[in-house]
Amino acid sequence: MKSCPACKRVYPDDAGFCPADGTGLITASMVPVGSNEDVRIGARLGGRYEVRRVVADGGMGRVYEGIDKQTNTRIAIKVLHDDVSRDDVAVERFKREYELSASLPHDYIVNVLDFQRDPTLNVFMLVMEFLDGEELRLVIKREKSIPPERVLRMLSQVAIGLDEAHAKNFVHRDLKPDNLFLCGSREGDYTKILDFGSVKDKNKDAKKLTVLGTTIGSPFYMAPEQAQGLDTLDARADVFALAAITYECMTGTVPFEGNNGPSILLAIMTKEPEPPSEKARARGAKYPVPPAMDHVMEEALAKNPNIRTRTVGALADAVGRAYGLAGDHRAWARTPQAELQRQLAESLPRAMAAAAPRALEAAADPFAAKPPQDRTMQSPGNAPQGYGGGAAQAGQNMDLAFQAARSAEYGMDDAPAGVPQGRPPWIIPVVVGVVALFVGGGLAIIIALAR
Repeated sequence: MKSCPACKRVYPDDAGFCPADGTGLITASMVPVGSNEDVRIGARLGGRYEVRRVVADGGMGRVYEGIDKQTNTRIAIKVLHDDVSRDDVAVERFKREYELSASLPHDYIVNVLDFQRDPTLNVFMLVMEFLDGEELRLVIKREKSIPPERVLRMLSQVAIGLDEAHAKNFVHRDLKPDNLFLCGSREGDYTKILDFGSVKDKNKDAKKLTVLGTTIGSPFYMAPEQAQGLDTLDARADVFALAAITYECMTGTVPFEGNNGPSILLAIMTKEPEPPSEKARARGAKYPVPPAMDHVMEEALAKNPNIRTRTVGALADAVGRAYGLAGDHRAWARTPQAELQRQLAESLPRAMAAAAPRALEAAADPFAAKPPQDRTMQSPGNAPQGYGGGAAQAGQNMDLAFQAARSAEYGMDDAPAGVPQGRPPWIIPVVVGVVALFVGGGLAIIIALAR
């Protein structure tokens, strides 16, 4: 391995210059490392992982770049903060992330290589493959909105990785721009999903680390059922989160806003997001959003998971087709970004000119109480308790007659099924006759009782 004498970054043996500062590279063993501020720099953790420099600090730990001296490869080492190391549940989550990594595909998910405690420095560490690039959060912060070809390629790659994780009954639960890492390549971004430490394992014998009712995740991207801490949460919560991220990439803002956690969750539970095509236009986004995207986001951000887009792959397909593209997310994930840009240049004008599809119709909530059945549609055998079958039938006939008359007279569309609409010349006399028959029968009964 080689290293930069100035910034201490590590590179493969065939590299010549540091792309960060242009300094010529030399053999890593010839670059002295050490720090008075961090005793871990220069140390060899676990007897094999040489720490070279600090990469980032987070809420759970500090991330270093290092060299695995056994395999001579670049690695990232996350060392847990002391307070986190004292939390048994937090440590168990990191350990489980390492254990789950062995069963996950690594094309679009970061590869976690090791988890252990270093006895010399008394620290827990999580070792991962080293990634060159930046988090999606930094891209959004810098560029505000992202070109559609870049959004679609990233979304398609994430969908492939997540769908395979979902097939193993793993729900990520903490999807956010900070956990999507964009590695640069000649063909465009190569996306890696980070941080499966908050994963919900839906397998039958899985160990439970979360107390029922506990909320885990980032408020801006949290599905309603996740915000409530429901144990019924499944892969559709990740669909919601990924849709919220996609919305933010297109418009430059999240679909649900608030000043603090509770206000954000309240908005998620009670409000509908502004259609992304209108939001992008109002904010003067650099890249137009086609009207068809409004329906895609409405379905993917549905509060009821039973009517939400079912898989992240289906979400990626719907986003691509809203932009007017043919194909599916598995093809778009591997299509060079420049080629996607060319295809979108052809399809987007048509997509922008197309009318928006009909808004999503609310589906029945299986947990909602059933509305009372309309009396006019009851049969004699189903008459409410306390009503005679004959009386119910008579009332039904009267109501049908008046509805038929009203529909015939005013051309209304609410006539019961089977009743012809329009105004046939015979309908009014028939209705009048039926009404007269019931009125006459009622008067005869009253006179008889009076005697």
